[in-house]
Amino acid sequence: MDKSWMHSDRRSKAYEFGVEAFLNFAVENLLTTTHIRCPCVKCVNLKLFGVGIIRVHLYFNGIDQSYKNWTFHGEPWEATTNASRNVEEDDGHSRYSFVSEEIDMDDNDFGDFGSDPYEFANVIGDGDQPVYPGCRKYTKLSALVKLYNLKAKHGMSDVCFTELLILQGDLLPEGNTIPTSMYEAKKTLCALGLSYEKMHACPNDCILYRKEYEDSTNCPTCGISRWKQGKDSILKEGVPAKVVWYFPPIPRFKRMFQSHETAKSLTWHAARKSIDGQMSHPADSPSWKLLDDK
Repeated sequence: MDKSWMHSDRRSKAYEFGVEAFLNFAVENLLTTTHIRCPCVKCVNLKLFGVGIIRVHLYFNGIDQSYKNWTFHGEPWEATTNASRNVEEDDGHSRYSFVSEEIDMDDNDFGDFGSDPYEFANVIGDGDQPVYPGCRKYTKLSALVKLYNLKAKHGMSDVCFTELLILQGDLLPEGNTIPTSMYEAKKTLCALGLSYEKMHACPNDCILYRKEYEDSTNCPTCGISRWKQGKDSILKEGVPAKVVWYFPPIPRFKRMFQSHETAKSLTWHAARKSIDGQMSHPADSPSWKLLDDK
């Protein structure tokens, strides 16, 4: 598909036709018009919107010109040698184990995370670089994670965090790998997260407003409104009374199976064999096998 329009003037016909072609491409591949990642320079594929809002964003903000492979919108991933490497250390411990210990991201900043395993491997590969030539204590990724922790902990604004990054870059020796803006930091860190979905729910937990209830404004079971009631007892239309978070398991399994050591542990019960024919583990029991069959 021709993507030259991404570099065209936003007032030109080429850009207009390109936006429509992109949106049609996304709808055809994703089979939805309401939950599509917005590739504008402000959202950078971190937030989900309907086609109409994305069209407005692309005209007002412009498209992220670094988004050359439309993997979030149905285009096949172009694998690279960096992406296919194993993210594993010799001692069997994951090189990115520090992420789960150190990172404390603010979900409002990142919205819906990417879950592409190749993208994650590339970020980890880039994160192996020292934060500046000769530094042994911090890598680019570990330094960025710690800095972002400060932002989340103390409630820094994006502008304040950008200025902090610029100052850090000036203080460190030449050749340092600290990003110079919140935008660049987000693009690096978003690959560390995993996708989730926010669903409107009945305050009494009767239903989720999805599938046949997606357009409903009242619960068909208890009749209570979908929208939040303000202090003046007036319903705030568009503001849900209750939201639940759904964490899809498949992207998490993909992430876990990227590590040979973790994959070995995940498949241990199926791969192990009883040596003496006796039940040495619950996995040898008939109940466990019955559960597997079901």
